Amino acid sequence: MPKIIKVKQLDLYYNQFQALKSVNMDVDNNNIIGLIGPSGCGKSTLLRTLNRMNDLIEGVKIKGEILLDGVNIYSSQMEIYELRKRVGMVFQRPNPFPLSIFENVSFGLKVERFTDKKKTAEIVEKSLQAAWLWDDLKDKLNESAIKLPLYQQQLLCIARLLAVEPEVILMDEPCSALDPIATMKVEELMLELKKEYHIVIVTHNMQQAARISDLCGYMLLGEMIEFGKTSDIFTNPRDKRTQDYITGRYG
Repeated sequence: MPKIIKVKQLDLYYNQFQALKSVNMDVDNNNIIGLIGPSGCGKSTLLRTLNRMNDLIEGVKIKGEILLDGVNIYSSQMEIYELRKRVGMVFQRPNPFPLSIFENVSFGLKVERFTDKKKTAEIVEKSLQAAWLWDDLKDKLNESAIKLPLYQQQLLCIARLLAVEPEVILMDEPCSALDPIATMKVEELMLELKKEYHIVIVTHNMQQAARISDLCGYMLLGEMIEFGKTSDIFTNPRDKRTQDYITGRYG
């Protein structure tokens, strides 16, 4: 069975600056992959290549391949809207639209011109249930999403993503704006979601990576220094640079 995502010898340039250097990484079935490393090491840049968010930045040039179910996502065979539906993104700060809770979750369906109102309502309910929000919000679906507490806004953004049935969920420091209790709720949700989805998370919080990820990659200066089982990365790293970072001697 092919890996859901396979990154092969990936280089990325912002004009003349090389931000990623010969990166290799596999996204396995139903794992949480954590990307760790100091600020500016390329974690978020790598994450954004997985659904071509870097295409929005002027001067970006990419070499190498990223395969989604065996198809290079940078080839003409891959339609970018379809890619971003299959590989969705949750950002560092919640970004609910200035619409109702219902309209936020159903937004992707509307973009797809899905017109079955009964089915739409069912998908909204299912998505909010999957994001652990239904019981709290089922009587508030017509209220503004931007009035929700910050952690519920982030969960709502996850529900909005789930409504279009992605295969892979990318998370760029999804808990950095949340307090410890809210962070715990989001982490518990991620552990539940990995039963059905493949998740890649960028985090500055090494304890978070150790808690929730199955596989982990340590990045430094645009290179993937070490990638493997999280337990090995944190207890028996192969590379001294990884050990220096894990033990706090670097970064």
